[in-house]
Amino acid sequence: MELGTVLSNHGVRFRTWAPEKTSVSLVVTEEPRTIPMDSERNAYFTIFLDDIEPGTRYFHLLDGIQLRPDPVSRSQPDGVHGPSQVIDPSEFKWQDQDWSGISAEEVIIYEIHTGTFTHEGTFKSIIPFLDYLKKDLGVSPIELMPVAQFPGERNWGYDGTYLYAPQNSYGGPNGLKALINACHLKNLVVILDVVYNHLGSEGNFISGC
Repeated sequence: MELGTVLSNHGVRFRTWAPEKTSVSLVVTEEPRTIPMDSERNAYFTIFLDDIEPGTRYFHLLDGIQLRPDPVSRSQPDGVHGPSQVIDPSEFKWQDQDWSGISAEEVIIYEIHTGTFTHEGTFKSIIPFLDYLKKDLGVSPIELMPVAQFPGERNWGYDGTYLYAPQNSYGGPNGLKALINACHLKNLVVILDVVYNHLGSEGNFISGC
């Protein structure tokens, strides 16, 4: 079964893996309330709640002591030390259904650091420059330097700690989707520079799970 949060018409299932812990609880921060998660085999913990909405923020409470974000969080709106956020992947309305990519002969890559490419340093602030990149420079694809959630507001991105959560200061999940959608509408490819072989130190709680 999938880790993290899975939404359905009936609610949200939370699931995590904590091999060194005897108990895990879900802490819903808005209320707040703490709900013990059910223990499965092989150190997995899960719970299904029918009263959770997209946007809800939560932590995992390990052994009743350690309050930690979800290691496979899809959104960290308050950074690496803040609560994780339930995201509805179907919320964003894509407009690129007719886009089919480009041929290999058209590939001229332009690498972008989201935090420094514009003064605002966000995904959406790149969109007004797409015509310049495509028509004046003649590039496609654009390659985004790592955008997995990292500490602080801007850095190289190679010390990310939440691989599934696009950086909050860049615009989070919907900001990234908006940029990708805009690129596809202009026949621009988007490549993500990803780091899967290591995690940063700040906000990295994997070893304590």
